[in-house]
Amino acid sequence: MHLLQTAACAALVVAGCPAAAQSVNPPPPPPQRGSDTSLTVGEVVVTGNRLARSAGEVVTSVDVLGGDLAQRQSVDNSWELFARLPGVTLTDFSQGNTSGRFSVRGFNGEGEINAVKLLIDGIPSNANDGGMVFIDAVMPLDIAAVELVRGTSDPRYGLHNIAGNANILTRIGGTYLDARVLAGAFGTYEGQVSAGYERGGFSQNYFVGIRNTDGFRDHSDLRRRNLAGKWFYDFGSAQLGAIARYATSRAQEPGYLTAADNAADRSASYAISETDGGKRRLGQYSLHLDAEVAPELTVGAKGYVTTQYDDRYVRFSAGVAQQRRLTDETQVGALLAVQYRPRVSFLHRLLIEAGGDVQVQDNQSRRWLTERRATIRQTRDQAFDLTVYGGYLQAVVEPTAWLKITPAWRVDRVSGDLNDPLNGARYAVNDYGTISQPKLSVAATPIAGLTAYANYGRTFQIGAGSGAYKVPPRTTELAPSINTGWEAGVKYTRGNWLEGRIALWRQTATGEIKRRLNDPSGDFDNLGETRRQGVDVQINARPMDGVSLWGAYSYQHARITTPDPSTPAQAGNRIDHVPQNLFSGGIDVVPAERWRVSLWGNGQSAYELTTANDRGRFGDYVVVTGELAFELAPAIELSAQLKNIGNARYEYVWWDGSELLHAPADPRAVYGAVRVRL
Repeated sequence: MHLLQTAACAALVVAGCPAAAQSVNPPPPPPQRGSDTSLTVGEVVVTGNRLARSAGEVVTSVDVLGGDLAQRQSVDNSWELFARLPGVTLTDFSQGNTSGRFSVRGFNGEGEINAVKLLIDGIPSNANDGGMVFIDAVMPLDIAAVELVRGTSDPRYGLHNIAGNANILTRIGGTYLDARVLAGAFGTYEGQVSAGYERGGFSQNYFVGIRNTDGFRDHSDLRRRNLAGKWFYDFGSAQLGAIARYATSRAQEPGYLTAADNAADRSASYAISETDGGKRRLGQYSLHLDAEVAPELTVGAKGYVTTQYDDRYVRFSAGVAQQRRLTDETQVGALLAVQYRPRVSFLHRLLIEAGGDVQVQDNQSRRWLTERRATIRQTRDQAFDLTVYGGYLQAVVEPTAWLKITPAWRVDRVSGDLNDPLNGARYAVNDYGTISQPKLSVAATPIAGLTAYANYGRTFQIGAGSGAYKVPPRTTELAPSINTGWEAGVKYTRGNWLEGRIALWRQTATGEIKRRLNDPSGDFDNLGETRRQGVDVQINARPMDGVSLWGAYSYQHARITTPDPSTPAQAGNRIDHVPQNLFSGGIDVVPAERWRVSLWGNGQSAYELTTANDRGRFGDYVVVTGELAFELAPAIELSAQLKNIGNARYEYVWWDGSELLHAPADPRAVYGAVRVRL
């Protein structure tokens, strides 16, 4: 079988493996190799050349969401899929195209510090500020698997890889037709079609998707359209491919409610928000090459262009004016990785990997004060370019079959300048110098099924937007914020029916900065030195045929250890919007042939609203979802999904400097779907 087809069939319920795709009760995953530290939720097998440079060599906490779970979800935004992965904080703004984010390891999703590197099929997909707008360029039915890597020890990426990275792998290869239509609460209807054709080494895959919803709240319509095409040719020892992805969306924004109005009518939207909303266009175009130059030498290369156009009108409260926010970004980049596997007589295994990447950004950020979309005056007109380039060297040394030692070193550099036509000035980027990031990981498997591992590493943060440049009143160079982290954990696997992992971790940062989200200049504040630490506990079990259970709990503690000199009282305070407790779990049961019943949920404890810790705690919730599916025919599945079964009343809350603002989440909602796979 061709390598691409192997990769496509590796993700179960991915087209190209029709028998597996139509199975209601898929087989258990194969055993993991001894030093593997990953856990899988759902069905996916990480094999094949396409995934060779995935997280397989990373000795840290790695979680994989199977395509079977992702493809059957009903979500307005693809970041919501990360609710099925453990230890993930979800921040749900519920404001049209600016819908929300996910975060890990004690970072919040406020957009002040975006600490997760997002990739789609290995292509960097963060905006300049680290935001994850490109995640909505992928809809659930096109997903083969999602890899989430936590911590500071992964050397493959630099910019935005502060606390980890997430790679969304889409469906590539195989011959199939997969269609799903859905309708349900709040006037929601959706259609997704994924198709593939493979013959003679050439594969082509296409995706078309639409989702329309009127939303739970007044003035919250969403209209989204997605297109994707993927073309790959397998030459035997090399594979060459191209991917094109385009997405558009138009959305209204219902705005935020006061506490009293949120309690009285959660579906309401104020008159001041009735012209809020916007449109977004996303494009991603990439070339991919994987080649086996020699039996012991492989090369992987990617080149890409991404485009983002976001035009938004927003008014946060009655006390401030409406703003028009226009973002226009183009990123051009390339990645290269070379793996060498020499045979050394006194080693069980040796892999040497060298890689590098470069990203050149051309960004424009403009803002105006407006009144019902009529321009009053311009408050920002920034055009800035940013180039970030780096490289790494990593060795995977296995002296014996039960011991893996992985030293690595990464360096990055930054260049660019900012032009401000409003004042006719040009500013250079901060001289961050050469950003050095040493890393080390060790994993030992003293007995079959038991792996103990530990890792150490450094990552970095630079300013977002104008925060990366020497814009007055700043005239001195700013050093990058350096995150230093470690993790120690144990993973236990028993046969194919039980696997669990517990990990302790800590991550400290020097000179951590956060954006002033509503500052006209796009400036930032110095948060100071910070410390994040916690423990993650996870378990997956298959106690009997047809029954799968999973559960996870994370405790995370995020504090300011040494604050900025201007805010000395914040020493020891908790970082805002970081819940201390995260929990999730679920069960999948096949009670009879052709039936499937699923129940899963997630929740969190309350968080502080400000770094001053003086506005109370909000945001705790527990949400449970259930699904019932019936295989009407070998190629047809009917399903119903009931979200927020307990009709929990919860919301995202923030402090705008004068009042508490609430964005309520959806109440109980039911959706029905029909899926046809040929």
